[in-house]
Amino acid sequence: MSNAPLALADRHNPLDDHALDQLFRGARTFYSWTDRDVSDTTLKALYELLQYGPTSANQSPARFLFLKGDAKARLRPHLIESNVEKTMTAPVTVVLAWDWNFHDKVPELFPHNPEARDWFASDEARFENGFRNSSLQGAYLILAARALGLDSGAMSGFDKAGVDETFFKGDEKMGAWRSNFLINLGYGTEDKLFPRLPKLGFDTAASILS
Repeated sequence: MSNAPLALADRHNPLDDHALDQLFRGARTFYSWTDRDVSDTTLKALYELLQYGPTSANQSPARFLFLKGDAKARLRPHLIESNVEKTMTAPVTVVLAWDWNFHDKVPELFPHNPEARDWFASDEARFENGFRNSSLQGAYLILAARALGLDSGAMSGFDKAGVDETFFKGDEKMGAWRSNFLINLGYGTEDKLFPRLPKLGFDTAASILS
């Protein structure tokens, strides 16, 4: 897979309507799923795309735990009732987490200024940056999933402490991970979709100052 940047003339051209519909206008949050599997190869391709989304000082604090098959059963006790069925029937559920020790990777990820690690030394700075930037990376995951033809359903409504205890505590690799939110992935059905909810108009949600 090429990492070569697009030529300026290419990247400044708007995407066509089909692409915009798939990424935004026609995309939905899904609650029911077909039996079609999501392969590990697809999940790796998903990460390959989302990793390019920007984060502060390239800190990339998000961590991704992909749960499939029997592993998802361990998640069930920590879900609120309304999230159980749609999660247990999804081919994959992602625990979108962030690493409390993400700042230790900053010298590697921000090599022109390795001292930037110290910007995130305090608990307050780590929480603020880790939570905010991992949330951004979760949004990148949703868009990358749509780009690859996957449907998604992001949600809160779970016991974070319970999930962290079950999946992360004491694990050599994941011991400092903290859950943020969950994302179901798969190929959705329209069975449980309802009409698209209203969106705020530009004049309500935005302003332009000059």
